[in-house]
Amino acid sequence: MCRIFGYFNAAVTPHELRTVAALQRHGGPDGTGTGREPGWGLGNNRLAVVDLDGGEQPYGAGGRVRVVFNGEIYNHEELRRRLQARGHVIPDRCDGSVLPALYLEYGEDFTEQLDGMYAVAVLDGRGAVPKLLLATDHAGMKPLYLRWEAAGRSLRFSSELPALLGFGGIGGRMRESALDAYLATRTPFGTGTVYEDVEVLEPGTTWVCELGGVPRTRRRAAEVEALDGGGDGHVAGRLRELLREEVGRLLVADVPVALITSGGLDSSLVTALAAERGPVHTFNIAYRGSWPSDERHFAREVAERAGATHHQVEVDPAGFPALLEETVWHLGQPNADPIALSTLALFRAVREAGFTVALTGDAADEVFGGYERMRVAGERAAGGEEWAAGYLDALSAAPAALRERLYTEEYRAFTAGEPALPAAAREDLLHGPGTVLERITRFELGSRLPAYHLRRVDHLSMASSVEARLPFCQRAVMALGRALPDHRRIGGGQVKRTLYAAAGGLLPQSVLSRPKQPFTLPVTAMLRPGAPLWEYARDLLAPADLAAGGRLDGRAVEGLFTAQAERPDDTAALALWALLVHRVWEEQFRRPADRPGAAGVEPGAARSLAVAA
Repeated sequence: MCRIFGYFNAAVTPHELRTVAALQRHGGPDGTGTGREPGWGLGNNRLAVVDLDGGEQPYGAGGRVRVVFNGEIYNHEELRRRLQARGHVIPDRCDGSVLPALYLEYGEDFTEQLDGMYAVAVLDGRGAVPKLLLATDHAGMKPLYLRWEAAGRSLRFSSELPALLGFGGIGGRMRESALDAYLATRTPFGTGTVYEDVEVLEPGTTWVCELGGVPRTRRRAAEVEALDGGGDGHVAGRLRELLREEVGRLLVADVPVALITSGGLDSSLVTALAAERGPVHTFNIAYRGSWPSDERHFAREVAERAGATHHQVEVDPAGFPALLEETVWHLGQPNADPIALSTLALFRAVREAGFTVALTGDAADEVFGGYERMRVAGERAAGGEEWAAGYLDALSAAPAALRERLYTEEYRAFTAGEPALPAAAREDLLHGPGTVLERITRFELGSRLPAYHLRRVDHLSMASSVEARLPFCQRAVMALGRALPDHRRIGGGQVKRTLYAAAGGLLPQSVLSRPKQPFTLPVTAMLRPGAPLWEYARDLLAPADLAAGGRLDGRAVEGLFTAQAERPDDTAALALWALLVHRVWEEQFRRPADRPGAAGVEPGAARSLAVAA
């Protein structure tokens, strides 16, 4: 696991490379390597997980193919044997060391051979001019941010957004529609970010460009398993064995491995399967005091059944303001998921306890149909009712009607012609082939999962030098999930039907029969008068400051505070939380002189952003 960065056909100084490396060294504290030649440069920060003494990057030193890589290749031993049999020399046991030979053997299609999570950059210097290839894994577990300058045909890229800003001259303008898109989807979807000039590669993407040329991209087709018949029990048994195999593969490392156990179905099943292989350590997070939706007793029960050494992490809400600022900085752009704070704190505790790898239960809801919004939309569609508006509101940080009230007249008029979702994703969701639930599943897996969940997990685990591994994102698991018909996802009011069936007999009945609840921060209870978050939010979301931005109506936001104080409500609380996160992001990344409403800066004018030190 590493962080990677680089440039192509760009004028970049050694100082800029050092700055970018320093800004993401938390994700790779065990070494930094760079390679530069006229017209290009590659670099990485290494977190040693496999072959702790090997794995020097860029791989391929001395050859004409150089590679930097972030992630984990779980089938590297099989690939190594195959490549060595064909005459290739692999210098060490590190998983990424197979990549130069794999590229030489398979060319631009080499990623078809990879089973794992990755963002990779390949510099091919064998032709008349150098060629750069960038590639991301099938699910988007390892993000890659880039700034392509069409006029100069130049590229800069990095694993983390704040690090990319370290190149200089990047992030000078915020997308005018970014606030609306954020409140509609809780974080930017698709290739876009909050910045006009920064994009992120989508999952399963290969980007190729020759020096001085124009890039071409292609997205690899999503894999779908051909189910071999059989009833519901047969399919559940197939899933159980597949997960058992994948969890076993993901436990292999040369460093200590832990398990994140929330107490819900998904992480509990991962815990139970991992414990079949030997002693395990589990980690759960809770909050000091008495709060709704506390799952620690479920997690403890799962850990006891698995014979695990259980670590209970407890966070003091009094520290949330400082924790929020750190969380937003690591993410680089707003993400309204309240669990982000807990994610950062939990992985920090994992690292402090001596663990470098942690398996999680993320993505099971997207793969197997676990969200209430999916169930409601499917049932409404089956009954001939309109489903899309309610589904989209359930995705949002502020439903459409509330957003209308929060915006100034000018910004409301502007957003009326700006769809919040990327056009292609919206078209497929609303009018694409297949049933409503099939279309929702494609959208959740292709758009929401990588943007909202996987980038959060990646950035906030690597903030503490922890590699998060996700069994439910494995290629084979996702391929099986995509193949399930609607009734094996959701039916009879039950979500994740096949996954629940696969877990039968492996988990305590209390976990299997408990009502589903989100693994999140109880912001409705925590955003109340007198609480640390409340006072912090009131200070940052002052009406006068919001009005200066030209987008939000300060009186409408004040009305949200009043409503939340008098009648605490999930909708108002999440909207306030989202606005607070956005405001913290502005404080972290935007120079005061460049904010809308500052002297000499009009709303809608160019907005420069500063890299936080």
